Amino acid sequence: MHIDHNASDTDEEPWFYECNLNLDQDSRRIALFLLYLFLFMVGLVENCLVIWVNWRRRHSASGVLFCILNISLSDLMVVFTMPFFMLEVTMNKVWVWGRFLCKVTHLIYVINFYSSSFFLAFMTLERYLTVARPTTPSCFPLQPRHRRWLLCAGVWLLSLVLALLENVHVDLLEWDEPGCYMMPEMHYIQWFISVSFFCLIFQFLGPASVIITCNILIARSVRAAPDVENRRDVWLLHVYSLVFVVCWLPYHIVIFLMIVDDLNPYLFSCNTVDILYFSFSIVQCISLFHCIANPILYNFLSKNFRANLINDILSRISSRPANTPANAADGAGTVSRKERKLSNASTSHSEIGS
Repeated sequence: MHIDHNASDTDEEPWFYECNLNLDQDSRRIALFLLYLFLFMVGLVENCLVIWVNWRRRHSASGVLFCILNISLSDLMVVFTMPFFMLEVTMNKVWVWGRFLCKVTHLIYVINFYSSSFFLAFMTLERYLTVARPTTPSCFPLQPRHRRWLLCAGVWLLSLVLALLENVHVDLLEWDEPGCYMMPEMHYIQWFISVSFFCLIFQFLGPASVIITCNILIARSVRAAPDVENRRDVWLLHVYSLVFVVCWLPYHIVIFLMIVDDLNPYLFSCNTVDILYFSFSIVQCISLFHCIANPILYNFLSKNFRANLINDILSRISSRPANTPANAADGAGTVSRKERKLSNASTSHSEIGS
């Protein structure tokens, strides 16, 4: 559709061209820099602690704990890319790291963008099978061990394939200033819509459906169990689902509206489009809060994890032999036995994984 703006009998500008917003770009850059810095420091410490505490149990770990390790590894890799994006945001999308790091950092980010949600969905499914269907085979069984590693490799491989669909068109573009963008040579709008559609389905709608459905079913099973000794964590099930949605829903809403604007450039006013592109970096930063929320929800809220963490720290300080059982000190063995007793009804991810 072609609009002849010179054919108008008046000098009024069409409503969709009226741009009178004065958005504060400088304040946004400062706020995003501080948010990225906070996410980087807190996410680095939290995920390193989670991997450190759980790594020694990786070979004998349940499917839940195996997923937790992969989630923490995925989140940690995203955290390592944050300093690059932090400087990019501060310099108003100017990329100073060169073409190689432009493609590599983006690839790492998108791979873990998918893998974190995949393993989170698998972890919730494992918990549902443990609590509601204990006779059903686990997705990540201890034996045969090759099945666990094959499924794990499949999840990472799928994440890589989905990331490459986008990353193949990511490059360093030299305009007024160098920038790292996804810019296909042809059919830009079609590529952007396709990549955004895959992202919406595989990263958000699919995992969210599994996470929310399984958490609701687990909550029903826990409430219906007559021998449940501890119901204080049931409310966390809804927090798990809520945090996932709060982190990712704003991002996908903005992406969806940007797709609509590409398909119909005259649907939104100029002010609306300015707000969309102004808010994109903000909602993208908000989505990264999952890197610090996941360790808290699925590890630090667990008494079993906290006991293991304290014992590991004390063993390092006192230089105890490496083969000393981690739960042999300070009554941790009692806590561990109690957690195992509650494992069939507990709503804590880490406790079920113990």
